[in-house]
Amino acid sequence: MKILVTGGCGYLGTELIHELLRNPAIEELRVYDNLSRGAHAFFLGERAMDTRVKFIEGDILDSRRLAQAIDGVELVYHLAAKVNDQSVNQNTHVYEQVNHWGTAELTYAIERSDVEHLVYVSSSSVYGNSAEPQDESAVLRPDTVYGISKMRGEKHVQRLFRNLKSCQIIRCANAFGCSRSMRMDGVINRFLFDANFKQKITVHGDGSQYRSFIHIERAASILASLVGADVAKGVYNLVDRTINLNDIIEVLVQLLPDMELIYADQNMPKRDVKLLGNAVLDALVDQPVVSLVDSLAQFKQRFAF
Repeated sequence: MKILVTGGCGYLGTELIHELLRNPAIEELRVYDNLSRGAHAFFLGERAMDTRVKFIEGDILDSRRLAQAIDGVELVYHLAAKVNDQSVNQNTHVYEQVNHWGTAELTYAIERSDVEHLVYVSSSSVYGNSAEPQDESAVLRPDTVYGISKMRGEKHVQRLFRNLKSCQIIRCANAFGCSRSMRMDGVINRFLFDANFKQKITVHGDGSQYRSFIHIERAASILASLVGADVAKGVYNLVDRTINLNDIIEVLVQLLPDMELIYADQNMPKRDVKLLGNAVLDALVDQPVVSLVDSLAQFKQRFAF
């Protein structure tokens, strides 16, 4: 089997590639990435080199390059995206181009190929502000540029449900945990980094806002398990836990009791993002969800000092 992973050099992509290489049925693993985030850590590290990996530098909006990369592939994981960060309000067109139209370009290429299976990694942001945990049947009300762009990408993927043998849209919660291709802009990763190295964390709001999370290794393991799995076409939430920021802070205080805690903008409007998990995805891997304190303690041990 030949597999293509777009955005394979990123935070989740790096871990997914590692998990996929455990599968001996995969004869070639193509990693398609434009390295726009400087994700060169993917090419380094303690893991042994595997000749099944083929790197292709290319942009998700480059239709010709995509067609070449997808030739002969049976399964595509689509992770390439402009991720949610502080530049979103200054570069709204980039999110629309990459997350919406980039996904469209990929679906057009798939329609002209022999691809049988597509896995699109979407986001919990498509639900918008939600007081109650949302399942996959909820009406989508994204309230961020990023969330809107990911929802529009989903629409293109849904078009392929009728054509492909297998197709899943995975609405992924916020990933956290240590990876070779680290991101430190996610709330848990940023809090742990700041608490450990700066002995101080800053919370925007009163800390009562909820977010849904999944550990990076568990997310990669579940996604990799979709290869050859009997999972129906459709939309699936991928989540471990839904907690508020004060719950995270409570764990950090256990690990780093001397850190300073600062609350800023405590009167800012509260925005909750809550997901309900999906039993179908949870059943794909035989591993328990590790507690947050154990996850962060293991993560902390990976720091150099």
